[in-house]
Parts: sequence; C-alpha cells; structure tokens
Amino acid sequence: MTVHFIGAGPGAPDLITLRASRIIAECPVCLYAGSLVPGELLTLCPDDAEVIDTARMSLDEIIEELIAADAAGRDVARLHSGDPSIYSAVAEQVRRLDAAGVAYDIVPGVPAFTAAAAALGRELTVPGVSQSIVLTRVSTLSTAMPPGEDLRSLGRSGATMVVHLGAHRIEQIVEELSENYGSDCPAAVVAFASRLDEIVVRGTLATLVEQVHAAGITKTAVVFVGRVLAAEGFPDSYLYSATRPRGTH
Repeated sequence: MTVHFIGAGPGAPDLITLRASRIIAECPVCLYAGSLVPGELLTLCPDDAEVIDTARMSLDEIIEELIAADAAGRDVARLHSGDPSIYSAVAEQVRRLDAAGVAYDIVPGVPAFTAAAAALGRELTVPGVSQSIVLTRVSTLSTAMPPGEDLRSLGRSGATMVVHLGAHRIEQIVEELSENYGSDCPAAVVAFASRLDEIVVRGTLATLVEQVHAAGITKTAVVFVGRVLAAEGFPDSYLYSATRPRGTH
C-alpha cells in the first residue's frame, strides 16, 4: 500500500494535476489540511472514503493514521497545499514513514508563488534583468532561518526575491531588502493567489508597507521584489530568435 503526498495547488480547486485527481478518486483514505486545501477537492474522494482533517492534529497523530491505513492495506491520499517540495512539512512525515517501513510517493502541485506570479501577469526571469529567483521566508517563533539565509544576505545577489508567509512581517522585509534593492525597486504582494478572494498589491519598496496595511493583508500571501516586475525595453530571449539555428524536424 502507498501514502501519496499530493500537491493540491494554491487554492483554486481546478489547479490540480490529472494525476492527483486520479489518485484522490482511487484512495479509500484521505488526509487533508482543512485550513489550506480547498474543500471542493474532497468531492473527488470515493463516496465511502474515510476523510480526515489534519488541521488540529499533531505530527504523531497524523503518522499514526498513515501507519494504521497501511497496516489495513488501504492507500492514502495525503493532501498538502501548493507543491510538496517547499514549506510543506513533508520531510518530517516521510522520515517517520521510512522508519516505519511504509511506502510513499510524491505528486507535484502548483506552488503558491507561480499562481501569484500569474496574477501579476509577469515572468520572474527576464533577459538582461534577472535570471535567478530566490525563494525564501522570514523567521517566525516556530521556525528560525539558518545562518546566512537572512534577507540582507540573500538580497546581495539582486535576484528576483520571492518571500513566502511574510505579510505579517512586511516592515521587516522592506527594511532588510531596501538596503540592496533600493526603495524605488518594484514590489508586489499577492494574497490568496488563484482564489476568489485574491488580493493584488503593486508598488515599490517605499510604498509597500502602507499598501499592504491598507489592503488588510496579514497572511496567506507572497511578497515579490525585483526589477522584473516593471521591466521594459529588455532584449528578446534567444529561444525564439530568428538567428538561432533550427533543424528541419
């Protein structure tokens, strides 16, 4: 039997892969994060499926459910918001499943930052402006950042900066990034990306704090900082250049 860790996407129920949809429909057990995963996805579960909201469960309680399902010969759809590869708490779960000898796999999903970039209508890697993206977050009471991964250090590259889960620390983000990016650098915040209540704020590092507070954004948001957000006059990429050699097939 298998525990399937499934990326359920950023919020819109139709931003889920065909593979994920098929697996959910086949699994007799579904564990999902009720505060983050869209409830509409639960309609994909079999009518007689055991559906468990993990929002108020501890890690040990979740693992107990996964091991019990495996012992009973039942496949599990374990739904996580966004994509399991970032900020998903999947690592600590699979570590325990490895120790228990429980098989699992991972189904990728649409991460919040790509849905947010789509809402902005912007490519995050623009020729001649930025070809790198830094995905990061800020320290919280629950999880500190490792040494050297503070925003000032990461910002020295000048790459497009994407800060997850940071709306409640917007003053800190602006202060620490302004040193390297400048107060005139384009910036944006997208809250609840892809959902009906999506909020988009565009400005600069000089205006962002006031704009975020005015919009009432406090959580479930992605912060973007970088010149790509307002890039104009950049060179075309080589990908579609007429000078690029192309085969006949």
